[in-house]
Amino acid sequence: MSLKQELNLDREPIFLIDGTALFYRAFYARADLKRADGFPTNAINTTIRSLLNLLKKESPSHVGFIMDGRPPTFRNELYDQYKANRPPMPEALAQQIDPVREAVQLMGLRLLVSDGVEADDCIASLTHRFKNERPVIIVGSDKDLKQCLDTNVFMLSQSGRKEKLTSLESFTEEEGLAPQQWPDFQALIGDSADNIPGIPKVGPVTARKIMAELPTLEAIRDGYETLPPKLREKVEPELDNIFLYRKLTRMRLDCCPQAMDEFKVSAMDAQGLRDFLETYELRGLMRSIPAPQGNSSPTKTKAASKTSGNAMQGMLLDVGVVAPVATDPIKVTAVDDLGQLPDVTDREVGLVRKENVFLLGLDGEEYRYAGPAEQLASALAPVQTIATPSVQELLREDDAWLAVRSDQWFDLSLAAYLMDPEERNYNWERLRQSLYQDGKPQFDEAAKDLHPQAQGMAALAYMQGMNTQMNAAHLGELMRTLEIPLIPALVGMEKAGICINDVAFTKHLGEVSEQLAGLTRTIVDMAGEPFNIRSSQQMAHILFDKLELKPAGKTAGGQLSTANQVLEKIRTQHPVVEKILEYRMLEKLRSTYLEPLPKLAGPDGRIHTHFNQLATATGRLSSSRPNLQNIPIRGPQGKRMRACFTAGPNMLLAAADYSQIELRVLAHCSQDPELLDAFRNDEDIHSRTAALLEDKAAADITADERRRAKTINFGLIYGMGPQKLARELKITMNQAKEFIERYFAKLTTLREFYDQVVKDATNNGFVTTLAGRRRLLPDLHSRNNMEASQAKRQAINTVIQGSAADIIKMAMIKAHNDERLRELGARMILQVHDELLIESPVQTTESAAKRLREIMQDVTELAVPLRVDMGTGRTWADAH
Repeated sequence: MSLKQELNLDREPIFLIDGTALFYRAFYARADLKRADGFPTNAINTTIRSLLNLLKKESPSHVGFIMDGRPPTFRNELYDQYKANRPPMPEALAQQIDPVREAVQLMGLRLLVSDGVEADDCIASLTHRFKNERPVIIVGSDKDLKQCLDTNVFMLSQSGRKEKLTSLESFTEEEGLAPQQWPDFQALIGDSADNIPGIPKVGPVTARKIMAELPTLEAIRDGYETLPPKLREKVEPELDNIFLYRKLTRMRLDCCPQAMDEFKVSAMDAQGLRDFLETYELRGLMRSIPAPQGNSSPTKTKAASKTSGNAMQGMLLDVGVVAPVATDPIKVTAVDDLGQLPDVTDREVGLVRKENVFLLGLDGEEYRYAGPAEQLASALAPVQTIATPSVQELLREDDAWLAVRSDQWFDLSLAAYLMDPEERNYNWERLRQSLYQDGKPQFDEAAKDLHPQAQGMAALAYMQGMNTQMNAAHLGELMRTLEIPLIPALVGMEKAGICINDVAFTKHLGEVSEQLAGLTRTIVDMAGEPFNIRSSQQMAHILFDKLELKPAGKTAGGQLSTANQVLEKIRTQHPVVEKILEYRMLEKLRSTYLEPLPKLAGPDGRIHTHFNQLATATGRLSSSRPNLQNIPIRGPQGKRMRACFTAGPNMLLAAADYSQIELRVLAHCSQDPELLDAFRNDEDIHSRTAALLEDKAAADITADERRRAKTINFGLIYGMGPQKLARELKITMNQAKEFIERYFAKLTTLREFYDQVVKDATNNGFVTTLAGRRRLLPDLHSRNNMEASQAKRQAINTVIQGSAADIIKMAMIKAHNDERLRELGARMILQVHDELLIESPVQTTESAAKRLREIMQDVTELAVPLRVDMGTGRTWADAH
């Protein structure tokens, strides 16, 4: 559905695109695309694809593509520190400015380059003049543009990996402000991205409190004495400055005199654009360009869906699949006798399993084989490489494929995942179709004569194209030496499964059900009337209408939220909140684990989960059908839950858990002397940290002080800020800030390391783990502070957590292939984050546990020793 249809607009809208923002995002969305001579083309490629998709989806009548001109602007004259903290534009991006501007005009779109003002000012001025003529849709993510919103003005932005459409109504509901108040609000809180100070220690929450009473800067200037004393102290010294800050954040409305007709979309210069794409070797985009003969104006097509989970598929950053149309059916040679195949020795073969047949691509031909997998695996043993959508799926279906060595496989879904770990969709049909729309020149070369219905040949073409990209991004070795060798270990664990104790499950379920019934009675008594505790609407009525608790958040739809994170904030307002949180915890235990898990056990009495390599951006494994990685581990409920999992007859379990592996990785990467010394001397890291924070000897640290230090140690790896730390430790925000400041003051190298990670990620567009795993972070350049801050947290988290994930994967491969464990009859049956669980005969369990610990501790060498906590027992609880 087009936006015109979705918004029920009565006239064709004009699209005003923040071209500079789109250009920047395009550059960091893909970091590796270059022409054969090394000229960067990543921003050109993705910008064109974005605009083609806009034309395809919206068929717009009027479009303006507005880019920043050369600085300085009037804001630099007003305030010489404006944007002074911004790093210079990367040279590889600057080289692509002129080509992008040329491409925009070849596409028949109006290019406007601002002079003395910013692109945002031009957009604001044009919006102000055009909004009474026709609807305006601003395509941009800069928060300053929100001041342009009106009844006929909408904003389409990229929010993380999804598109977000903002209207006047949704903005007012979300922010509690009118658009015309937005520059005043920004003046109060400042903007670190533009180096605008704002009022020190006044954030969004405080600013909204001020503006609820004094809605403009003028009102604040005239009435600041009515503010509470503490607020008055913050505001009074800045009364003159805030008006300057507003001039910096307020958009100009008096520039760009262009008339509406100048933005009318003209006929695309199809041949010129084709020549342009040839010049920059972006041949894969040519299939999206209308043929030069006949009508060359943008073709109207059926609208694509508005939102996708991946930024590379949304309107702002991609173009839909345009596969060539085949007039003749594909020729497939049926093979009954594998001797009919050409010689495969040291050759590359594409292999795709469809229902009960195998489709092979070899020598530009497609072959069909419907016989046993065992014979095919044996016939393909001499090949150099087999390109297939999922090695894991093949091994799940038939052990015969274990005859193929891991170094002979090229897993297409794994390759796509490693190149873009946040895509989430790596199914073969999507990958196959991408051969026809991806602007990668080697893909185009590999697939130029490919029939669109090909399967085996398409697998081969995808590998040939992707292989070059993988090696350019230094990801080929990671796939060959870590990810593909891990697959047999994962499938082995899936097939082994873990045994469950039905009696323990039934008993635990009965106890939890009794507790839930008692909590229901207590909650209803406290509420003063019966209501459905599972209904968020009824609960909101009880909490906020009847009990008159102070709300702490809203849903996306604007309703008062009763989500757990919101209830955590108000748990001290009334004892019923604590009971509701306890009820929800037990209800989740009942509905997610205790009731469904026993039903999922196979005839062997064991649960066989599926391990997923492609599910997380950091490289950690996940599991599904069922998810055993979220089994509760802490507190009495965690122990009871794990006690329901047991070893098979005459067997025991051994659980090996890396001790504080992420902190050890942090010590290795940061080289912080305090962390290195603590781990090398086998000290308790949390007591050591607490001693630093409290300025006392480690022996004198109390349990509460150690707990605080532990929360900070682990929390900062995950980017915990003062607000969350305050909630976790039940302390004030100021106390939390003091703890964090003291922490980094004592561990100075750690702060330098964090800053360097973010700096490198900002320059490169990605971070890497110890094994070379990569995560793209385009939002580091977002002008949305929330998105940029989240990307900074993701940068640090990925380096540390991703490296820890690499290490445990190394250990799993070694354990799976270890001859000694095999001799002892031990096998891996489960992996949960930093823990490996093996099952072995009673008489060999101690030896197997010892061997597993050796493997895990010696699997790689860090600047500090790896340590493994080991336990054995009949149940998982005993072993853990």
